[in-house]
Amino acid sequence: MTRDTNTAHPRPEPADAVAQTRCWIERVVLAHNLCPFARSPFEADRIRYMVSDARGAEDLLGDLREAVLHLHNSPAADTETTLLIHPGALLDFLDYNDFLDLADALIEDLGLSDEYQIASFHPDYQFAGTRPQDAENYTNRSPHPMLHLLRQSSLSAVLDRYPDPEAIPERNIEILRALGGERLRSTLAGCRLPADKEADG
Repeated sequence: MTRDTNTAHPRPEPADAVAQTRCWIERVVLAHNLCPFARSPFEADRIRYMVSDARGAEDLLGDLREAVLHLHNSPAADTETTLLIHPGALLDFLDYNDFLDLADALIEDLGLSDEYQIASFHPDYQFAGTRPQDAENYTNRSPHPMLHLLRQSSLSAVLDRYPDPEAIPERNIEILRALGGERLRSTLAGCRLPADKEADG
């Protein structure tokens, strides 16, 4: 897998990071129905957006621990899921990918691996066997590096009523390939623009 360093961006203010993340959810995830779990908590405002000021893996692990415990102690009716956004840490995708093992180990150490799982998103996300510019990578590309904490019970409930959930990944790949990598890159870049520049067009 090659390193793609073309998507480095200045570190945003926390409020901007949240706004950019919400833009991505609306314009990419929901607009193309990439995730059957996303619409309900987004529209009901049951997503916790936590912006970490961590600069490295150790500090980020501490923030992840806080995020997991906060979610564990919150009713799903209030906080269905958490997005831990870390614009200043693990900007290199290969470093981020290595960190995921530490993140899973943390949940295991907390004794909560049966209750929560992590979905991974990064501006330079790249699946094995793909090229950096391939459209299918945009299923997991986001404005900033982030860790998505999901309740296993919520996932199970959605999957139980969703037709043919095993086909979701392949369906998403087909949708994104039809859209094309350049269009997706432009959409994601648009979400990183300050609100005033975006309004100017």
